[in-house]
Amino acid sequence: MAASDTMRAVRIAEHGGPEVLEPTEVPVPAPRRGEVLVQVSAVALNNTDLWTREGSYGRPGDPEALSGWRGPVDFPRIQGADVAGRVAAVGPGVDAALTGRRVVVDPAIYDAEGPDANPVGLMGSERDGGYAEYVTAPAERVHDVTESPLTDEQLATLPTAYGTALGMIERGRLRKGETALISGASGGVGLALVQLARARGAKVLAVSSGSKTGPVREAGAHEVIDRASAVPLAEQLRAAAPEGIDVALDVVAGDLVGEGLPLLREGGRWVVAGALGGYDVTFDVRRLYLHNAQVIGSSMHTPTHFGLLMDLARGAEIRPVIAATYPLEQAARAQEQLARRDHVGKIVLRP
Repeated sequence: MAASDTMRAVRIAEHGGPEVLEPTEVPVPAPRRGEVLVQVSAVALNNTDLWTREGSYGRPGDPEALSGWRGPVDFPRIQGADVAGRVAAVGPGVDAALTGRRVVVDPAIYDAEGPDANPVGLMGSERDGGYAEYVTAPAERVHDVTESPLTDEQLATLPTAYGTALGMIERGRLRKGETALISGASGGVGLALVQLARARGAKVLAVSSGSKTGPVREAGAHEVIDRASAVPLAEQLRAAAPEGIDVALDVVAGDLVGEGLPLLREGGRWVVAGALGGYDVTFDVRRLYLHNAQVIGSSMHTPTHFGLLMDLARGAEIRPVIAATYPLEQAARAQEQLARRDHVGKIVLRP
């Protein structure tokens, strides 16, 4: 257990700007039956941290409503979905041999027990997360990565960005030799998609802009298409993939869906896991049904996907890029940098 009964944490008590992130001292949580207590070594930031803080998810029937991604947030809430650390203590019914092991936490709260369960909640949103010195998690969601050559910071980047990316790739059934289009390729999920799609043996076309195209190419993209170019995007895509695209892995949405759907090959799949370019989408539905195409929504990952990701982490088959590291107390500054979107890679807090 912790040397003291309190810990440093950063939490939000309401929706708002970075100013609502409040450094504070709170009791160290006690692991309940079936849970472990993890001492947090590193916690990575995600867009969901910004959107949860701002309450910008909307609700069914009311897209402008202030809301977390699954409804109202139970304040005060400690943010932070992506935790790497060590098991400090175990609750009743948990194997004590886990104590001291280096772990990554699967942040998803699932709707069922099985390997293909859907995520319906998230650590840092529906339960307290890793913007703290300690966090509790169900023992079955804690993955032993003691042997991984990746650093704690690199491990912390994996759960949401790489989990979301692998979920998209699996749901889109991307196979070796297929052509993948990746939008928003310099962001956390985008770079993860580039690395994972390349590792799977796909031909990777990535959409990025300006100064970020170099790092995207380094991450494994075969071709990088500059969104800021004067040449229309669809024209650039057609030139880069004259045979068409098998799977689009899209975190931007907006106009890209309507522009890009006609570029899908027969039986192509358009997988959407974000709306950075806007949630209001228009497309020609004939391009969908006449070509047996599919538009697939993808939110996070299943327990099976996360297990595959941890295997990749143990073998260091992916190499996450760290853009910046901040101490816990500077969570607001870290979120401000994330919101500016002028970085490549992941931003990490070190409690």
